[in-house]
Amino acid sequence: MVITVFKNSLERKDNNNNQFIYKNRGMDLEELLNSSNDYYLDIDKAVIYKKPTPIGVVKVSYQGNHKIINKGYFKEQSTLDYNGLYKGKYIDFEAKVTHNKTSFPLNNIHPHQIAHMKKVIKHGGICFLVIMMNEIVYLLPGVNFVQYVETTTRKSIPYEFIKNNAYEIKYGINPVLDYLSVVEKIYFRGEF
Repeated sequence: MVITVFKNSLERKDNNNNQFIYKNRGMDLEELLNSSNDYYLDIDKAVIYKKPTPIGVVKVSYQGNHKIINKGYFKEQSTLDYNGLYKGKYIDFEAKVTHNKTSFPLNNIHPHQIAHMKKVIKHGGICFLVIMMNEIVYLLPGVNFVQYVETTTRKSIPYEFIKNNAYEIKYGINPVLDYLSVVEKIYFRGEF
């Protein structure tokens, strides 16, 4: 399978029948962010990691040298997907993909995650959402997101709001998604 990045759109092309495949876009976004974080770590620009989901193991089986979890449970509610440090500032963010073309459903973010975002913002951390929507990746600052949630009764964020209050993250080579250049402009230079 060949991955092609062009015109701010990620498309996966199947070599056998030349059809585009869009399944597992959330995993694609996660892979792009993980690759970008590896690059940032390699060049010593930032230390940002994907948080593991806290799982309690109840039953395990063995196949050769591998342990397989047959039964488990979530130990606690997780906060956001990624956290770390950039220029001495704490960073915490959630990555989401929506197939909805006109709005981002708020049920994608849980109340405990919103509460966590408020705490990070209150204590001076950098907090945001990375949203892939309409094949474009956006960075929505946590302040904008929290303010929207607190002032609406809607169950979704209109795409128009995202276009007007979020910032596009451009695709590149190294890193694949240079979200820190957007963070730099918003939080350190105040360019937007």
